[in-house]
Amino acid sequence: MSEEAKGLVRERVAGRPEVFVREWFADYLWDLFCPGCQSPVAGRIIAEVLEELGIGDKAIMVGCVGCSGIMIGGFDLDKVSPAHGRGPDVATAIKRIYPDTIVFTVQGDGDCIAIGAGPFVGALTRGEKITIIMLNNNNFGTTGGQLGPTTLVGQVTTTSPEGRKPSEEGYPVHAAEMAATFKGVAYSARGALHTPADYRRTKGYIRTAFQRQLEGVGLSFVEVLTACPTNWHLTPVQSLAWIRDNVIPEFPLGEFRNVTYIE
Repeated sequence: MSEEAKGLVRERVAGRPEVFVREWFADYLWDLFCPGCQSPVAGRIIAEVLEELGIGDKAIMVGCVGCSGIMIGGFDLDKVSPAHGRGPDVATAIKRIYPDTIVFTVQGDGDCIAIGAGPFVGALTRGEKITIIMLNNNNFGTTGGQLGPTTLVGQVTTTSPEGRKPSEEGYPVHAAEMAATFKGVAYSARGALHTPADYRRTKGYIRTAFQRQLEGVGLSFVEVLTACPTNWHLTPVQSLAWIRDNVIPEFPLGEFRNVTYIE
């Protein structure tokens, strides 16, 4: 090695966020996700934003049932695991009791807008000053890949073996667009993780969502498109292309509502 090379200063450009638990069981927990699953990628974004905003010590995580709920043990935060679908209700209670905290849910599309549709709409209606992060993988991932609220038309699942048919199972639910129609919602956006550029954009959406809660404006919601290679019966690389070619045309990316004041 040349003297010039020896003299180079190595700069750390990435590492484990401080709010991630470092004990062995946390590392084991992250290994529970299927190969190519993007739920832990979304978890990393959340951790990075909490750390960069300096709010990890005042954040309370409501880790809900489903693939996304597995990550709750990997965060060094105050946290609670509610009954299936009741994340927004529990988050509402915590925020009202401890208004100076930052309260957020991490939910799958099944937990949030299937069994949890009532609590979700209730929180939107009241404009609760919480943040809801919904990971959309187009199926019920944890229980074996059944048809869910966001399953694409024509998509094959264990309960739609011939593909989703609008005449029988209806159409996919567009949660980010729906949330944007509620007056008490300060922020609603949809991001993806299939490219580095989209990773950065989604991180920006989640940062803005937490900022709106810090400002006390109203409810903030971010939907994140995540790959589910196991239940999609695709490789991790093929899943990224599937998101680009099939999921995003149905669920366009971007911000649907962003206000700093609600009357």
